Amino acid sequence: MVKRSTKTNSGAPKKEPRRAAHTLAEIFSQPHVWVETENHLRKSGILDSLVETFSPRSPWLFVGCGSSYYLSRLIAALWNKHTYIPATAVPASELLFAPEETLRRVGAEQIVLMSRSGETTEVIRAAELLQSHKTVQTLGVTCNPASVLEKLCTHSFKLDWADETSTVMTRSFTAILLAFQRLGLQFVGDNEFSAALDELPRKGQAWLDTNARKIQTFATKRKFVDYVFLGQGVHYWLAQEAGLKVMEMSSSYSQVYHSLEFRHGPRSIAGPDTLITFYISDAAKEAETTLVRELKELGAATFVIVNRATPELKTHSDLLVELALDGPEFARYALTAIPAHLLGTAVGLRKGLNPDAPKNLTRAVVLAPSKVGRAAKRRGA
Repeated sequence: MVKRSTKTNSGAPKKEPRRAAHTLAEIFSQPHVWVETENHLRKSGILDSLVETFSPRSPWLFVGCGSSYYLSRLIAALWNKHTYIPATAVPASELLFAPEETLRRVGAEQIVLMSRSGETTEVIRAAELLQSHKTVQTLGVTCNPASVLEKLCTHSFKLDWADETSTVMTRSFTAILLAFQRLGLQFVGDNEFSAALDELPRKGQAWLDTNARKIQTFATKRKFVDYVFLGQGVHYWLAQEAGLKVMEMSSSYSQVYHSLEFRHGPRSIAGPDTLITFYISDAAKEAETTLVRELKELGAATFVIVNRATPELKTHSDLLVELALDGPEFARYALTAIPAHLLGTAVGLRKGLNPDAPKNLTRAVVLAPSKVGRAAKRRGA
């Protein structure tokens, strides 16, 4: 067996890349990328163009896979809650294999197709399918400046400045989220929420400076078998994305539930080997606080993410992270996504993994044409 040399031609040892170097840089760059996103939106006039093209009164359908699907559900949920724009989301495969049923049920002729790479096979196939629906307008959202998806959609929205080198979505997730929050506000003309978003990069940087090390240290010192994420309403989709992040970055087992649903069976796993993360919402804060206490008394470790903690939450939290933002809940969602980025990366590093390139994963899921095409044709797609 020939042993590969780790030396360069000069004889010096070849330096191995630091694990998670890209992921950590991208996580910590988010406040800067949020500023850059706002600058691009303002200078390009893209939001004005989209407002002229699309309508806040007709239903919207968001389509994506993986993190882009959870991002789609998050945007749809916050549009419904905060701006009253009718929206829903489905995985690309649901639209692909049941197109007429899905379109009939949703009633949307404004369809957003999400793919960071613009190359994800299921999303590309869904875009191709929608080309035969002449009354449908499609908006391709990607971080790729020249993607296949853009060519298949009637309109495109590119955020190439937010793209990552690493496999897992972090800053692109929050940048796209903020862009669609801005679009929703542009539709309804809300200045109060816009002003709150203006403050987010500065406050987000201060929050990172204060809290990042605390989360990383906790994840490094404590080992768990199960990771559970709980949220209500819009926060449920942040919890879904958090569960995916920890699973991707650290090859850990994660579960996600609506907060109070955890009482109905899943609480059987509560114990010292389980870390339960709570996304505390304004609407359900009292009930969720009671749940934190219940599960802490059962021996589970508790990680609480809340805007401002009550004394009871402080007493029953193993790890407490306060956002401490003065603005409305609408302006907190992007920042609320970051703790899971830090947790997943730290757990992965503790396990000796490289979150930059998780095992079995690629930046885009690109399948051979027959994998999707033949099945879709058999179903009349």
